[in-house]
Formats: sequence, C-alpha cells, structure tokens
Amino acid sequence: MPDTVQQIENRSVLKRKKKTGKLRYNWKSGYGMLIPSFILLITFMYYPALIAIGFSFTNWDGFNQPQFTGFQNYIRLFKDEIFLIAMKNVGIWTVIKVIVELLVPLLVAVMIFHLKSKRMQYIYRVLFVIPVVVPGIVMFMIWSFMYDPNVGVLNTLLKTLGLEAMIQNWLGDPNIALYALMFVGFPFVVPFNLLIFYAGLQSISESVYESAKLDGITRIRRFFQIEIPLVMGQVKLILILTVIQLLQNVTLPLVMTNGGPGYSSYVPGLYMYFLAFQNGEFGLGMAVSMIIFVIVLILTWVQMKYINPSTEYKA
Repeated sequence: MPDTVQQIENRSVLKRKKKTGKLRYNWKSGYGMLIPSFILLITFMYYPALIAIGFSFTNWDGFNQPQFTGFQNYIRLFKDEIFLIAMKNVGIWTVIKVIVELLVPLLVAVMIFHLKSKRMQYIYRVLFVIPVVVPGIVMFMIWSFMYDPNVGVLNTLLKTLGLEAMIQNWLGDPNIALYALMFVGFPFVVPFNLLIFYAGLQSISESVYESAKLDGITRIRRFFQIEIPLVMGQVKLILILTVIQLLQNVTLPLVMTNGGPGYSSYVPGLYMYFLAFQNGEFGLGMAVSMIIFVIVLILTWVQMKYINPSTEYKA
C-alpha cells in the first residue's frame, strides 16, 4: 500500500530532526576543538597582560611582596628625563621607518607585479623573501661590523672613494647613532610587507588595468590613482603592524648600541628592559609597558577610524 500523507510527513520530520542534531553536534565539536587554543591564549597572552596592568601600580622587585603605590610609577616616568628622551627617539624612529617601510616595499611590489614574465615575478619574489631565513641577530651583528669605525665596510668604502671627510664613528656619535640604527635593513624591502602588497595588487581586477590602458593613463598616474587606493587595506594593516613592532623594539638597540652613546638611542622598550631586568624595578618597567600599550591602542584606533580603503564597506 502506498504511504499515507501522515507517514510521509512523519518521515520528513524525523529526517529534519536527525539533520538538526547532526548540525548541532558539528557546531559543538567545532568549538570544542578550539578550547585548547583559547586556554593557551588566555594563559600565556591575556593573563600576563592583566597581571602587568595590576603590577604597574606597585613597587615590586620581582621577588618580594609588591607594595601598592597608585599612580606613582606613572608620575615618576613622566618626570623621568631618560624616559622622555626614549619617547622622543621612538617618535622620530617611527615616523621615518613607517614612511620608508611602506613606500619602498610597495614600489618594489608594483615593479615585480608588472613584469611581463610570470617566471621572473616568481624568481624576484623568492629572492626578496630569502633574507627572512636569516636570524635577525645575525643581521644586527653584520651591520655592527659594517659600522665599525676602524675596519668597517662603510668607512672603508668612503675612504676608497676619497670621501674621508664623511667618515664617522657611526654608532659612537650621539648625534648620528639613532639614524645609523634606522638605516639597518637597507634597502628596506621588508619581505612581509612586499608579499602583502603583492597579494593586494593581484586582487585588483584585470579590467581595471585594461580600462586604464585604454584611457592612456601613465604609469605614475596609475600608481597614485589606481594602485594606491585599491591596496589601502593592505597599507592600513602594515601601518598598524609596523607601528606596533617599532614601539616594542628592543633587540636592535640592545645588540648594536646598548642604548648609547649616553641615552641617544634609548627607546621605551629598551628602557623597560633595563628597569625590570637590570635595576629590578619590575613595577616601573610594567608601567612603561602599559604606556606603550595605550599609545599603540590609540594609534590603532586612529588608523582604523580614519584610513578607509575604497574596497571596504562604509557604514
């Protein structure tokens, strides 16, 4: 006998229940698999950050019981000449490096992208990315040797070219030490930035370039009127990451100048390191880290609010 209408409806309801139960099970199991990641993230990222906020209001040497001091650490820092010098240095460093590390990788990415040979595009991308495998500390040591006032490559080259007047003690002169550190990494083609910009250029529709070609637009106009606006999302990302990296910079000045000569190459991250691990003033060091955090947060908010790529939806 053929099934009745009621039997057909019962089977349909049963199938829907099974499907809903399966989906609910998949949803729960998916989030369950993320639990270990969340536990590790909270334990090693969020918990230390919250602890640092609390200890920044204390006088703590890292071993004994911390003593609550309120805003004394912050008041002391904003009256501290060394901290103010460090903030000035990192401000100069950030402005110059942000411009260079945004513009140079973007120009190189555009030149590679417009090569006619796909094979050559691939080869150049690989060549520019290879330096990533070299540990940063090795690069810093190489640059220290290049800056050596006696046998360094830079002074030797200037002497060979007959430019003895330009020979300097690059890391020993307080007037130029900070700028010498900024020059580390020349020609400033940051591999990560290059790949991000290249991916952004690949996402531009081919029809856009064809229309520009039909309109007779020059390469310079194409760069400023088409490519920069359409990769502004990538510019925003790299700008945020570059600012964060520079404000947290410790290794480069520590290895090459140790903050010297004097305090000419001090930055807040390095000062925080010295306060905590050399002077045993962990509470004051954490106050420095909180100031860095607030500055990064404000700059990130400004960038997210006022840099609006044309490819992003605007509410």
